[in-house]
Amino acid sequence: MRGCAAIPNDIMKRLNTVLLLAFATWPMVLHAAPSVLFPVEVDGRWGFANSAGKLVVNAQFERVGPFASGLAAVRLRDWGYIDASGKIVVNPQFKTARPFSEELAAVEFGGRFGYINPAGSYVINPQFDEAGQFSQGLAPVQLKRGYGYIDKSGKIIIKPQFKSAEPFSEGLACIEMGGRFGGRMGGSYGYIDSAGKLIINPQFDSAGPFSEGLAPFKVDRRWGYIDRSGKIVINAQFAGAQSFVGGLAPALLVGRWGFIDTTGHYVINPQFGEAAPFSEGLARVRVAGRWGFVDRTGRFAINPQFDEAMPFADGLAWVKVANKWGYVDPTGKYVWNPTK
Repeated sequence: MRGCAAIPNDIMKRLNTVLLLAFATWPMVLHAAPSVLFPVEVDGRWGFANSAGKLVVNAQFERVGPFASGLAAVRLRDWGYIDASGKIVVNPQFKTARPFSEELAAVEFGGRFGYINPAGSYVINPQFDEAGQFSQGLAPVQLKRGYGYIDKSGKIIIKPQFKSAEPFSEGLACIEMGGRFGGRMGGSYGYIDSAGKLIINPQFDSAGPFSEGLAPFKVDRRWGYIDRSGKIVINAQFAGAQSFVGGLAPALLVGRWGFIDTTGHYVINPQFGEAAPFSEGLARVRVAGRWGFVDRTGRFAINPQFDEAMPFADGLAWVKVANKWGYVDPTGKYVWNPTK
């Protein structure tokens, strides 16, 4: 939802702009039954191709979201859902339609959010001002000015009381306290468990989700990492920090991004203008205004050549060249040539 993030605002804003131009939500590529499908744009309309680059759902939609639970959100004036054959299984009727997570999807109808099942039936009627995805059986929702958490029946498990709230990750959720519980003095970000109990008291200026047992935090304009008990494992020393994946995390020092290990030591020295966590063995990095991909040794597997690039998912990465988007494999070969 809002608030908890470990990527500097300027990078996040630009990334969000890129994503919103083409997709309703992130991630872009998830498993569809029985195969993996990738959103593609052809002459201003969106459809889906398979991993061989063959168009299997004709480009006919204004926008599309990722497949999840065998369904993808698509927009034809309003949002609905299709299956992997392209058949509309939930009629377009929603102002907003998000990917399924734990068999439920948040949708907006009549200015309120609720949740539907894959059959398109409401499991939780529209009643919330905002709604996030389910994770570990709970989803963050907003009622009036506060965020709390509901279970899959729609029952409020943790009452709305937070300024912002994120999905649960590794048993804890990053929350932002407001009012007398938070502010510039002492920080306002902390972590709760699934019962709503504060496990790590609000004390950070910003924070991110737990990944591989560690979470990034910000204090006095510097980032470090804590463990699940709240103990500082890597001292706050970086200008930016992101999540660990496979034992490595992007960290910003003196205007350049590199990758650190779980002891806080650089394994790949700071040298990139931007960087993102590893995905499927490769990490996207920007050098001299162009994006490429490095392996875990820091060697370029795909040389910087793209205007934009998204992480690898299911063997392909979405890349942009000259305002056109395509997909490359881990060798840099185009599976879907850039189109617009």
